[in-house]
Amino acid sequence: MIANTGIPDVVPTGRMADHTQPVLDLPGGRELRPWQPDDAGPLLAAGQDPAIRRWNLFTVADRAEARARIARMHERWRAETGAVWAVARPGGSAVGLIGLNDVDLAGGTAEIVYWLLPAARGGGVAVEVTRRLARWALDDLGLHRLRLCHSTANPASCRVAEKAGFTFEGTQRSALLHADGWHDQHLHARVAGDPEQPAQRHGGQHAGP
Repeated sequence: MIANTGIPDVVPTGRMADHTQPVLDLPGGRELRPWQPDDAGPLLAAGQDPAIRRWNLFTVADRAEARARIARMHERWRAETGAVWAVARPGGSAVGLIGLNDVDLAGGTAEIVYWLLPAARGGGVAVEVTRRLARWALDDLGLHRLRLCHSTANPASCRVAEKAGFTFEGTQRSALLHADGWHDQHLHARVAGDPEQPAQRHGGQHAGP
């Protein structure tokens, strides 16, 4: 039996489940909104994209599986274990995904994950959506710490993390199993109160393998 430490939960139970998942505004006419059944097509396309498959270990076989995944996104919000948004223009199709995995309200932590379809890549969209979700998670939801992890063979994600204010904290050896074997993983993090600006590079030593 775990003893009661007397330490209160960082975020009370119900902070997510008792509320509707919000739509988050973005500059440039985009928004982060909950995924809908009509987004099965973009989700299926993402599951077939080579870059998304490689770095996110993500596949979708058909529209039925895409719709089932979207249903699970809403279940995770209600269970307060995850929160996933579509990147889109108001009334438009999803062009990307960003979300919180491994949400621990009591401990005040979560992991940010994201991907973009080819049409949305470039132009700073990944940085923009990462900053926006981090702001909501830390300031509105009330989490204390967010982590962002990626393979050391993916320097583009290093740049996104740094520009979104996530400080490089180290390399986790042999932490991710990809199709081509085990990859080392970079760990970046933001905590409540960190500035929303590029974190200082770690001597340029972690930008690639």
